[in-house]
Amino acid sequence: MGSACPGSVSSLHDRLRALPLFADLDEDELQALSAATSELEAPAGQMLIERGRPGSGLFILETGQAVVEAPEGQRELGPGDVFGERALLGDDVQRTARVRASTNVRCLAISRDAIEDLMRRRPEVAQRLSS
Repeated sequence: MGSACPGSVSSLHDRLRALPLFADLDEDELQALSAATSELEAPAGQMLIERGRPGSGLFILETGQAVVEAPEGQRELGPGDVFGERALLGDDVQRTARVRASTNVRCLAISRDAIEDLMRRRPEVAQRLSS
């Protein structure tokens, strides 16, 4: 995966708050999520998710473009799109698709433990991720 980029918790906090997925979280929930979030940058062509690997968390594409290669076909991702969530929602904890950066990308990466904890406390987050 790409290298972690420095970012302040407050800027991560604000960026997470701006996402519809997390807009209704309270301050404590956002602080916990911010602490479990890192920024990743990857060059065009780099694999972001490998099929068959365990799901370690989810990603939110902030800049750039990526392509998902899944059994049901291929689709493009752009800023604001979430990926990697399927391995967190179902019984199968392995990745079912590959995701490759089409251009240079910057993503927010949120750990599996933090997302699972949030989904236990806020089932509506799981519902948003699955739709």
